[in-house]
Amino acid sequence: MSEIANKLLVGTSKLAPELAVLVLEDGAVFRGVSCGSAGEVFGEICFNTSLEGYLEVITDPSYAGQIITMTYPQIGNYGVNLDDAQSDEPALRGLVVRDMCATPSSWRSQASLPDYLRERGVVAIEGVDTRALVRHVRDCGAQRAVLSTVDVDAASLLAKVRASESIVGQNLAAAVSCDAPHAFDTLPESHSFAVSAPAAATHRVVAYDCGVKRSILENLVRSGCELTVVPWDTPADEVLALSPDGVFLSNGPGDPEAVEGTYSQVEKLLGRVPVFGICLGHQMISKAAGAGIEKLKFGHRGGNHPVMNLLTGRVEITAQNHGFGLLFPSLGALVPELSGGHAKHEDDLRFWVREGVSPVVDNERFGRIRLTHVNLNDGTAEGIAFLDIPAFSVQYHPEASPGPTDAHYLFTAFARLMDKREDYLDIDIAADRLAGWTFGEQAARVAGASPCASITEGGAHA
Repeated sequence: MSEIANKLLVGTSKLAPELAVLVLEDGAVFRGVSCGSAGEVFGEICFNTSLEGYLEVITDPSYAGQIITMTYPQIGNYGVNLDDAQSDEPALRGLVVRDMCATPSSWRSQASLPDYLRERGVVAIEGVDTRALVRHVRDCGAQRAVLSTVDVDAASLLAKVRASESIVGQNLAAAVSCDAPHAFDTLPESHSFAVSAPAAATHRVVAYDCGVKRSILENLVRSGCELTVVPWDTPADEVLALSPDGVFLSNGPGDPEAVEGTYSQVEKLLGRVPVFGICLGHQMISKAAGAGIEKLKFGHRGGNHPVMNLLTGRVEITAQNHGFGLLFPSLGALVPELSGGHAKHEDDLRFWVREGVSPVVDNERFGRIRLTHVNLNDGTAEGIAFLDIPAFSVQYHPEASPGPTDAHYLFTAFARLMDKREDYLDIDIAADRLAGWTFGEQAARVAGASPCASITEGGAHA
C-alpha cells in the first residue's frame, strides 16, 4: 500500500496492513491485506451471494475444503454472536471479502469478526475486488486456489496451487461428522426473542451427520422431533435398532461420490422407514437410487436462489450451498402417463416448469420417483419425492440460517410423512413460512385486531 494510504489507516479501526494474496490455478491473481489469521491455505474458490448471515456461512460445515468469497461489500458490521454459529469451529479453508468491519454495531454482538477469525486460525483477505473475482469464477468455473499471507510471490503461489489436491474425490463429510451418537435438544436462549417455544416431541428421528448445520437440527426439534444424531457411516441396522419414526440425512461438504459410507446405508433404509434428505442428504438418496451426479460449473451458494415447486406452482426463494447436483434423467425412464404424455427427458429441467408438469420416472430400485423442484436459474434438479416408498429430498437448505423462510414447510412435511399422510407435501407454503416465528404470531394478532383485516379477508385488496 502507498505511504498516504498507510497514514490514513492509522486514524481508523483497521490494523496495520499485512499483505495477502489469492491465486487461482488458472493464473488469476488478487491482492489485498490480511483481516484474519496469518498463514497459507488451499481450497476450492467459491462465492456466496447472501446479504447477511456471514457467521452462519463461515461456520457451515458444508464449506469444508473451500475458500469463500462474500459478494456483499462489507462483512462483519454486526459482529459475532456464537449462538448463531452452525458448528463449534469453522470448517472452511479461507475467507475473501471486499471490506472487513472491525468495529461492529449490534446489541447482540459478542466480538468482532476479525477477532473471531484470528482466534480460530482462519486465513482471510480484504481489499479484493470481489465483483471481478466472482465474474471470473462464473466465467471460468470453480477451481483450486491458494490464499497466503506468508508468501506473496504470485509465481511461487501458482506453482503451489497447481500441485494441490482437488476437492473432487475427497470424502470431506468424514472430517466434519460427529464422532459418536448423541442426543440433540439444545435451543439457544438468545433466539427466544424471535422464535417460539418448540412443539412437544412426537416423533423419534435419527439424523445422519454428514456435516449438519446446527440450525437444521434446531428446526427438527422445533418441529416435534426427538433427535439422535449419528456419524456419517453408521450402519443401517444400528439405525433401525433405535426404532426411529424417521431418518434424516443432513447437508455436508464435498463430492457425494466419495461418501459411499452413507449412501450405501441409505439404500438399506429406503422403504423401511420414512426418509428426508437435505443438500448432501438429497444427493445420498439420489445415489442410493442409482442416480448420476454432476459437478456444477460454479455451484449454488447464497440466500436468493429461485426454485419452482412443481407441485404447487409457487416459486420459493431458497438458501443454497452445494457444488454438485443430481442428474434427474439418470434415475430412470419417464412414465408418460404421469409426465404429461412426455416420454423424452430434457437436460434443462425448466422445460417442466413451462409445461406445468411434475414428471415421474420409473426407477429400477425403488419404483416411481417424481421431480418436485427445479432451479429457475439453471434448470437443475432441486427436489424429488418417491411415490412407492416414504421418502423425499431437496437440494437446498430450508432452515433459513441464513436465508428466507419460504421452504420452512419441508420440516412440517417430514412430520406429516412420519404420520403416514399421503398428502404430506400438500402444504400452503405462504402460511407455513412464518411457523415458529414470534413476529408471525404478532402479525396475526395485529391483523386480527385491525379494521382492515376484514377487507383483506373479503378479497377487496387481496
